[in-house]
Amino acid sequence: MKRDEILETAKELINGPRATAYGEAFDNHERISILWSVLLEKDISVSQVYQCMVAVKLARLIVTPEHEDSWVDICGYAALGGED
Repeated sequence: MKRDEILETAKELINGPRATAYGEAFDNHERISILWSVLLEKDISVSQVYQCMVAVKLARLIVTPEHEDSWVDICGYAALGGED
């Protein structure tokens, strides 16, 4: 997959199917931040959720660096985090 395809795919996912399946991205990640805050017994911001999700994808790429979906997801989380 070329860089433009990766970025376009991430754009389509965060504005299309994933938005439809999980609701507005910020609202969904805010819910995640609230749940993580309870589980970890400390405040977790939406920005930190995006950072952690990027870290999850990076951890997966250590084992399978050719897995395109993880690269696409990192772009999507980066875009959402940059918007935050």
